[in-house]
Amino acid sequence: MDGTNPFFVILEETIRKEVEARGDKLITTDPANDVTRQITQIEDMITQGIDAIFLNPAEAEGILPALDMLKEAGIPILNFDTEVADLSYCFSYVGSDNYNAGYVCGEDLVKKVPGGGKIIILDSPTMNSINDRERGFKDAIAGKGFEIVAEQDAKGNLEVAMGIAEDLLQAHSDVVAIFGGNDPTALGALAAANAAGLKDVLIYGVDGSPDIKAELARGDSLIEGTGAQSPINIAKISVEVMYKYLAGEKVDARYPVPTFLITSENVKEFGIDSWQ
Repeated sequence: MDGTNPFFVILEETIRKEVEARGDKLITTDPANDVTRQITQIEDMITQGIDAIFLNPAEAEGILPALDMLKEAGIPILNFDTEVADLSYCFSYVGSDNYNAGYVCGEDLVKKVPGGGKIIILDSPTMNSINDRERGFKDAIAGKGFEIVAEQDAKGNLEVAMGIAEDLLQAHSDVVAIFGGNDPTALGALAAANAAGLKDVLIYGVDGSPDIKAELARGDSLIEGTGAQSPINIAKISVEVMYKYLAGEKVDARYPVPTFLITSENVKEFGIDSWQ
């Protein structure tokens, strides 16, 4: 969905390496989070005569017209990372346990702020992966004395998140925590919180990116934790499942990839300069 997001950069690089190692060609396009552009890109791919597609949708619902075109063309679809709205179009889905990625962040917040308080959530309603993370986070903090004072669409983007967080923090400078739907969102919130001179807010993201791990390793950052994914494993499993399917072998409908919490206490176990 976004070729500038470090998570998707490493995912694409890993898929490419695995596909090319098998002697095949990978065509990659970047819709820059624009589903209309992504549909046009998929139309072009169909014209080029692709044999199969790894699909990460810019919008879960909005991508459905492209799925109809792929189905009509007889092109098998492996959906990865973010679920499409109707998985019946796809022979398999490979992605993180996104609910748990959000849940472990909320669980950590409850432990560290047992008295509760006000929270800002920076989400992205068109992305099912982020919706699942948000649901997990909310379930973990439910009934624990927390109040969500603002919830806005940051589109999973650092710059967008920073602008939104700057405005929200002017009105809600007393928040105890900010939950970002991914690490770029959390980093945008961090920049805004630092600019506002806040000292006590706990910021959580989801990804486990090198940029977030570097913040955690510093020990004095407002970044408190990240629900970590493994884009490398998502990519490798996606390729394995694709080739099994193309070979006529039986594959599962879903391949959930485990998620877990990284904080300053355990960050050095996961390699600060690289993805896990």
